Amino acid sequence: MAAPRVSAISSSELHLQPDADETTLAKLGYKQEFHREFTPLEVAGLAFSYVGVVPSIVSVIFYAIPNGGPFAMVWGWAIACPFIMCIGLAMAELASAAPTSGGLYYWTYSLASPRCRNFLSWIVGFSNTVQIITGVASVGWACTIQITAAINIASSDQAYTTTSWQLYGIYAALVLSQAVLVSFGTKVLARLQRLFTLVNASLCFIIIIALPIATPPDYRNSANFALGDFANLDGWPSGFAFILSLMAPLYTIGGFDASVHMSEEASNAATAIPWAIVSSIAISAVLGWGVNVSLAFCMGTDVGSVFSSPIGQPMAQILYNSLGQKKALALWCLIIVAEYMVAANCLLVGSRQSFAFARDGALPFSRYLYRINRYTGTPVNTVWFDAISALVIGLLSFVSTEAIDAVFTIAVTASYIAYITPITTRFVFKNDFKPGPFHLGKLSFPVAVIAVVWMLFMILVFFFPATPQTTVQQMNYTVVVLGGFMFLAISWYYCPVYGGVHWFTGPISNFTPAIRGENIDEEWMSEKEQRDVDVSVSAVDV
Repeated sequence: MAAPRVSAISSSELHLQPDADETTLAKLGYKQEFHREFTPLEVAGLAFSYVGVVPSIVSVIFYAIPNGGPFAMVWGWAIACPFIMCIGLAMAELASAAPTSGGLYYWTYSLASPRCRNFLSWIVGFSNTVQIITGVASVGWACTIQITAAINIASSDQAYTTTSWQLYGIYAALVLSQAVLVSFGTKVLARLQRLFTLVNASLCFIIIIALPIATPPDYRNSANFALGDFANLDGWPSGFAFILSLMAPLYTIGGFDASVHMSEEASNAATAIPWAIVSSIAISAVLGWGVNVSLAFCMGTDVGSVFSSPIGQPMAQILYNSLGQKKALALWCLIIVAEYMVAANCLLVGSRQSFAFARDGALPFSRYLYRINRYTGTPVNTVWFDAISALVIGLLSFVSTEAIDAVFTIAVTASYIAYITPITTRFVFKNDFKPGPFHLGKLSFPVAVIAVVWMLFMILVFFFPATPQTTVQQMNYTVVVLGGFMFLAISWYYCPVYGGVHWFTGPISNFTPAIRGENIDEEWMSEKEQRDVDVSVSAVDV
């Protein structure tokens, strides 16, 4: 069975042909269903605001402070970013060659051996789905915690506590309101990226420039302390503690596939998507390092008190010490707004991935999920499918703090499973991969090796608990929850009679028999696509 052919067209062709994006998509087996309202700049803005440098650092700084303190915050970030860029470059090449919303699982099917492509595509698709939905949940939960921290900043004794029901109520309100926002038309969502980008970039510059100026001398640190003090609060050996601190930049600069899933709504996608991936990583790496350096110089020397802040958020305590209550509260509210925007973009991206997976019949209720709303021109059904799934995941907060914290780690580990597979299949299996306008040439293979080895190593690190002396309650349950998700996916694939092994055949062309008879070339279509939709001709005269 032949795989869908991944064809490349040059960047000059992309600019000369008004329907170049539709032509490229047709060669991949899909007709144009979305409005291409996202400009290249807005796609890059989405990728950058999806990272959300400052709100993400707020959420994960508790990995760096106890596992190296200022030294880990500054140098851990600097060490991790080149490896992160390798992952992004490997992904960008694939995105340029085949810019479709299905992205990862489509690439896997196209590049893997016929003997295993269906199974690998299935695993990658569900890993990607789990990654994005847990991403929606984790960012939404982080925003919830930040709202409670704002209440603590505003209170006189910083002793405000919330019940599990109150936390879940805030979380549910955030997720539902984001679902309403993301249900709007593509043009509205595209223009919103300008605001999201402005807010996130402004936060970075406020922390980098204004915070050091406003910090009182008592909390200003020397260069020796900010760049060289190693604080080990959790008890791991110093070397391994530093490795654990790398989870902070990996959590922050992630979701490289965010812009990929917007490929069918972006103009000049074969060029815009890969550059959105690379530019968002580069800008986030530089600004994130600047933010961490600023925090290291402004956090004071009592690292332990910052980590165990009564506010409940280490970065909130740093801002409180440097700016005072009112200014810290104002800046913290802006951080909450930015975190809300990140969560909205997570849901936006997730809805497109779920739509693409449902288009190929892999998700439960695919016939209902694979629908474009006639009024908004967007997949509203998958928006609410992802939102409801996130609400269900949020119920883990009633189990324990550790259970809901595991959701953060799953979002990264599941994404690495989804990233490793197509990058590896490109080089391991015999295929006819043809690079797109963005390609690395001879550097492709070494960059891919570095990316895959790094991700495999860090997956293992993400499974470790926070401290070496831990209880059953405090264990890191990431491997259990992730394993549960993957067990269900594999079980459904091999389920007798109804399992995916009996009916899932990878990406399915959505060209209908109604177009039969048009004068076009069928070469780009796979045998499976021709069989499934009975189309003997292409949808575009190429």
